[in-house]
Amino acid sequence: MRSHLRIAAAVAAAGLTAAACGGAGGGGSSDDARSINVLMVNNPQMVDLRELTADNFTKDTGITVNFTVLPENDVRDKISQDFSSQSGQYDVATISNYETPIYAKNQWLAPLDDHIARDPAFDQSDILPPIAESLKAEDGKIYAEPFYGEASMLMYRKDVLEAKGVRMPAEPTWQQVADIAAQVDGAEPGMKGICLRGLPGWGELMAPLTTVVNTFGGTWFTEDWQARLNAPEFKEATNFYVNLVREHGQPGAAQSGFAECLNSMTQSKVAMWYDATSAAGQLEADDSPVKGKLGYAQAPTVRTDTSQWLYTWAFGVQKASQKQDAAWQFISWAAGKGYEKLVGDTRGWAKVPDGKRSSTYANPDYLAEGGSFAKSVEESIKGAKPDAPGVQKRPAPGIQFVGIPEFTDLGTRVSQRISAAIAGGKTVDEALEESQGLAEKVAEKYRK
Repeated sequence: MRSHLRIAAAVAAAGLTAAACGGAGGGGSSDDARSINVLMVNNPQMVDLRELTADNFTKDTGITVNFTVLPENDVRDKISQDFSSQSGQYDVATISNYETPIYAKNQWLAPLDDHIARDPAFDQSDILPPIAESLKAEDGKIYAEPFYGEASMLMYRKDVLEAKGVRMPAEPTWQQVADIAAQVDGAEPGMKGICLRGLPGWGELMAPLTTVVNTFGGTWFTEDWQARLNAPEFKEATNFYVNLVREHGQPGAAQSGFAECLNSMTQSKVAMWYDATSAAGQLEADDSPVKGKLGYAQAPTVRTDTSQWLYTWAFGVQKASQKQDAAWQFISWAAGKGYEKLVGDTRGWAKVPDGKRSSTYANPDYLAEGGSFAKSVEESIKGAKPDAPGVQKRPAPGIQFVGIPEFTDLGTRVSQRISAAIAGGKTVDEALEESQGLAEKVAEKYRK
């Protein structure tokens, strides 16, 4: 099944590449100094970027951008392969605050500090501090710039809850969310209570689930590198998540990721959704069927005061790139204030790639369209605690991930087992006992 998905992704990527700005085939290295290759995830904000680049960035600078756009799990694999080999095939790629410090330590990324210093209009000081800090490495240098940032929050249909006489707290607990999911399940024909990711992937299922583990008092590893996936708190959190999505979640939950839940919420197939704050702009877009019908609450908690994750899709430059100046010009434009205005004026301010700049949350045009969710997004990002996401000290930074290179493989393999539990193929206890063995191998390496 996975091979079929990869073939389909490759076919889709070929189609997207053919539609790249100003040229064919992003991915082939080019001798043209005014042409760069960009590899990025296929999220809606990036699709807008691809469509706006030729008539704006290329027209103004003469720099052609060849895009290759892939689904999240596939693009991570391709970026890792290209950057680790330093082939220079891609000049720029979308990476996150998970990969950035790891790639920088491996010397796969070019530092951006000199470019930033020569480009005061970019205004680095405007980047929200938690996002800016997450894209630095141990040497204190900046290795990526955010395209958009996100935390997590609960999105819900105000009209559906009101019709059922249910009130959503501004800061709900997970038990309150589960109770509400049961009450609104079936509120409209074909509508389920909540959407939660179940698609395997360390950045898919494991992102929201790990925040649930954190607030239930669990952790992947203790400060002294003891694996804790079969600990009572981890089991309680995972059982809660799996039972909630099995009892009141969307059909086919084991194959639902961010994109599938976004579609379910937009098409009124679910009444609630816990996920990335970046979804709000898509839900409130002018062409969204649920625009104006949604309410937004802080990420649910149990034992912690907050439970938001912190994530950013950012642009990094491959160290082997021979076109770093042109690459920076593209990044400066795509991550700049001017691009936000371009999206606001042409696509609607709700679709602005937000979550990265303080100025965005003081912009009256943005607030006029994003007022229903803007405050929740800003508070969530500023309230995120990458170094202290749970009730105990951790051996590595990260909220919805563990900031070590091995987590890409470990998180994915664990997610496959938990996704199988969601699908009914095994029990949560079986999934976590198997996962404990995988985690213990990683922990043993670090203990040594």
